[in-house]
Amino acid sequence: MEKSEENNLEIDPKLLDILVCPLTKTPLIYDKEAGELISKKAKLAYPINNGIPVMLPSEARQLKDEEC
Repeated sequence: MEKSEENNLEIDPKLLDILVCPLTKTPLIYDKEAGELISKKAKLAYPINNGIPVMLPSEARQLKDEEC
């Protein structure tokens, strides 16, 4: 399975309802195409690997201003 296919696995909607940014404790936005959970307040994109969110700030990608 290619990396882009791995990231596009569906995430349980119930899980999305309870997940928050570990830094800001604010709700996350699911970006299905990028396979990321976005925290606009922290300006971070948390990766989703094989359908599992990686909620570690050290693993998150810093968002550019235009992405927020």
